[in-house]
Amino acid sequence: MDKINLLSSYTFSNGFVVKNRIVMAPMTTMSSFYNGQITEDELKYYQLRAGGPGMLITGVAYITEQGKGFEGQLGASSLQHLSGLTKLAKTIKQNGTKAILQIFHAGRMSNSKVLRGINTVSASDVAALRPDAEKPKALSENEILTIIEDFANATHLAIQAGFDGIELHGANTYLLQQFFSPHSNRRTDQWGGDLSKRMKFPLAVIKKIKTMINTTAKQPFLLGYRLSPEEFETPGIRLQDTLTFVDKLATSGIDYLHTSIGHIWRQPIGEHLDSSPIILQMLNVINNRIPLIGGGSVQTPDEVTNILNKGIPLVALGRELIREPKWVQKVENDDAQSIRYRLSKAEMDELAIPPAMQIYLNESFRDVMDFTTDTSLSTNRYLNQIAPMEGYEKKL
Repeated sequence: MDKINLLSSYTFSNGFVVKNRIVMAPMTTMSSFYNGQITEDELKYYQLRAGGPGMLITGVAYITEQGKGFEGQLGASSLQHLSGLTKLAKTIKQNGTKAILQIFHAGRMSNSKVLRGINTVSASDVAALRPDAEKPKALSENEILTIIEDFANATHLAIQAGFDGIELHGANTYLLQQFFSPHSNRRTDQWGGDLSKRMKFPLAVIKKIKTMINTTAKQPFLLGYRLSPEEFETPGIRLQDTLTFVDKLATSGIDYLHTSIGHIWRQPIGEHLDSSPIILQMLNVINNRIPLIGGGSVQTPDEVTNILNKGIPLVALGRELIREPKWVQKVENDDAQSIRYRLSKAEMDELAIPPAMQIYLNESFRDVMDFTTDTSLSTNRYLNQIAPMEGYEKKL
């Protein structure tokens, strides 16, 4: 079989076409204004990285003020954000790159300081297992229904702003995952209990958004879902739960599934009969019904080609596109030898990395950014352990 060219196009089942197999993974910039408005720093950051990847997924935007997760976060909660989101979509859509807005509700992974004195909320009143975690308020039935509407309204904003799709952030321990997790969801009503009831909230959000897309989008518009496959908590999400959920998601109406794993070939950490890489187990369950976006510690063109030839049709690059914004263009021009695989602190301004983002890359994520001043590379750091972005205290 011929190798799949990473520069070849891909067509989704709804007719949506991306020009190549590279996706820029969603990464937090922490650089929006206090009210969720986009800043010039962020626009410059995305502008430098647009034009190459087939798809670019933004850092996550909150769908309601009570769902904000951290300072400097992008907002998609009201019409006041429409103008900025429109600028962002236009900035990304260069040279055929498709613009995808990632959206979420942080749930218990926020705090009352970020929420300006308001309590956090979640499926149940169970605090996260992290330092200084606040005990959230359990959402009422009406509040749950309101949040489902908020997700749909944020999707409508994305459509109005000119985005090509939205991605539901159902990973990294945020609210969608909190309803699925037996640690954060101890409910005994229709929204919690056994596995099928813990799937109900994310599936209801998907259904509502799909209706919004069908009634308001005038051209093919993608609906993606990102998930983290395991949790370290007990009780917590185990891979078998996730594989059951993946099977359900494959027929839920989403257009693609996106994994949030620190290393693409990581094996399960819990007790599981099958020790093969998580992503290959998910691929087997999906069985070609929807495309899977795989990523995690992927850097080189050869690595991308290998992933594609395992049957994973789209590959996400995250930290690598921070270090090398022109990764795709260099591959296109047979100039892959000039791709940066390490990050110089002296070049961070030149790479249009916003000042606030520079700080946390240098502090919270220093050990995985491969700075040129570091003595060792961290390519396989997360091959055998859960990464911060999958649910530990530090997040990207």
